[in-house]
Amino acid sequence: MLDSTVLVRRQETPLWLSIAAYAGGLIVGLAVSAALLVFVGVPPEALIDEFLVETFLTSDGLAQTATAAIPLILVGLSATVAMRVSFWNIGVEGQLWLGAIGASWIALGNIGPEAVRLPLMLVAAAVAGAAWIALPMVLKMRWNVSEVISTLLLGNVAFLLVQHLLFGAWRDPANSFPISAALDPAEEFSPLGWGQVHTGLWLALGAGVVVWFVLERTRIGFYARAVGLNPSAARATGLPVRLTTSLLALASGALSGLAGASIVAGTEHRLTQTLGNGYLFSAIVIAFLARARPVAAVAIAFVLGGVFTAGSVLKVFYSISEAVIVLIQGAVLLSVLSAEFFATYRINRPPRGNAQ
Repeated sequence: MLDSTVLVRRQETPLWLSIAAYAGGLIVGLAVSAALLVFVGVPPEALIDEFLVETFLTSDGLAQTATAAIPLILVGLSATVAMRVSFWNIGVEGQLWLGAIGASWIALGNIGPEAVRLPLMLVAAAVAGAAWIALPMVLKMRWNVSEVISTLLLGNVAFLLVQHLLFGAWRDPANSFPISAALDPAEEFSPLGWGQVHTGLWLALGAGVVVWFVLERTRIGFYARAVGLNPSAARATGLPVRLTTSLLALASGALSGLAGASIVAGTEHRLTQTLGNGYLFSAIVIAFLARARPVAAVAIAFVLGGVFTAGSVLKVFYSISEAVIVLIQGAVLLSVLSAEFFATYRINRPPRGNAQ
């Protein structure tokens, strides 16, 4: 019986089933996450207080959530753009690191007039992030080398490059830690007067609007949808598959680079060797939960920013580790993906009389 049972992809998944699967998977994932937190010592009554009340329903908590969401929106959009053309960018952190390096290079070198130095930092960050994804893109286009491997490995190279700079030429001689010198005020995002929220929020939201418009309202967005669904069919119909994939891959790297600049110029105000940690998995979670839709990616990044904010509090008061926060994200993602799998496929069993 089991040998003759197969999974068959549904020709069309009903809307009600898709919504039910997504909602059900999300509920199960959140329930599993709550159980994990209780298991590691967080009181059940503290879950709602920390993850909802203090994070989203107070002014200070909402400000911290918005600040944490800024780079998350950018890396989430980065993964979303790449996912549209089935380019699996697992090097988001590497491109983020290069963006941070590019922005720091402009700032530490005092390149350009002060009035335009912050825009120059953003341009340098975007160019550096795009350049870092260009090599995996060429390898995939030319020799069909898996971008999963190449982008992931280059992420490690980028981190080692940051360490080389921080333990070498860019190390602040006035500090015993491997960090760069602090940025000048002209090289930082201006505060908005609400907690630590800064003008980088407008950069992230503006990027969300641009990505939405390009993917949903332009010809390149139509091409991207076709290439992502079936590149062979898109190529057979004469669509510019290579050009579309290349443009969106470079845009993905540029968005990750901007995320690095938003951290350097927005919260850290210097280059450190920890500012990019944890963003790779977060970007993947955002893009998958958003189903590669820009508006949903921005919303989910904001929610994930709340998880980060609550996680920081839990680490202080309940001594939970960073790994538990990552595990929570993984539990939600795995639950939603599992539910969507069974919504997309159905089990096909032969009639009882035909079974051998």
